[in-house]
Amino acid sequence: MIARLESLCPLAGRIVLGLYFILPGGLMKIFNYQGTADYMAAHGMVMIPFFLVLTIIIQLGAGAALIAGYKAQIAAFLLAGLTLVISLVMHDFWDITEAVQRGHETQNFVKNLGIIAGLLVLSGLGAGPFSLDQRKA
Repeated sequence: MIARLESLCPLAGRIVLGLYFILPGGLMKIFNYQGTADYMAAHGMVMIPFFLVLTIIIQLGAGAALIAGYKAQIAAFLLAGLTLVISLVMHDFWDITEAVQRGHETQNFVKNLGIIAGLLVLSGLGAGPFSLDQRKA
């Protein structure tokens, strides 16, 4: 039972994390490009077209790499860094005075810290069984 969990949990975790970056991450930014650009502008982001396209590429590419378990440690580390930057720039709850919006941004910030934690664990421990990284090893 424990051995099965040790085999399946890393796979399940990679799939869930990968889908998080592909679906509400990269694809949503593509389909709501202008809305995302406006949100970035409202937070004082500079060079929005460059950073938005870069974010989409990283989220889609590294998200797919996580699911496949291909160069998963690098992909997870890259996504952890991206998520940290996004959290600091876009979810700056400390600069918001309106209580409901501050609560919403605080929740997003803390949620992202949890995602970063999972990505750092994956980055440190590797993709586990049922991954392309494991097949090559």
